Amino acid sequence: MKEQTEVGKLKEGRYVLIEEEPCKILSIATSKPGKHGAAKSRIDAVGIFDGMKRSIVQPVSAKTYIPLVERKNAQVISTSGNSVQLMDLADFENFEINVSDEAMEKISVGSEITYIESMGKRKID
Repeated sequence: MKEQTEVGKLKEGRYVLIEEEPCKILSIATSKPGKHGAAKSRIDAVGIFDGMKRSIVQPVSAKTYIPLVERKNAQVISTSGNSVQLMDLADFENFEINVSDEAMEKISVGSEITYIESMGKRKID
């Protein structure tokens, strides 16, 4: 899910959709309007799920999309290799998430964890 907003209304720490990937905004630099053009914003962001840095330059009045990012709680059902099977505590949906070795050390069966969901993707927070 995504919503449309103006580039001028974006703030640091919020989310924006760049190349159809939800990204967290790291910095926003706005230039002054010139003799023949409107003010422009340069937005530097990092992908929530892939960690890649991205940047866009657009007029302040241009429209852009922001992803709906939800934080949810889940219970760990089982672990296998780098895969963790979780059950959402709100709607009791079961699903699997691949995690890194570092995060795997902190996860134990039966514990509750927080995960992020946006644009059909999930990641342990």
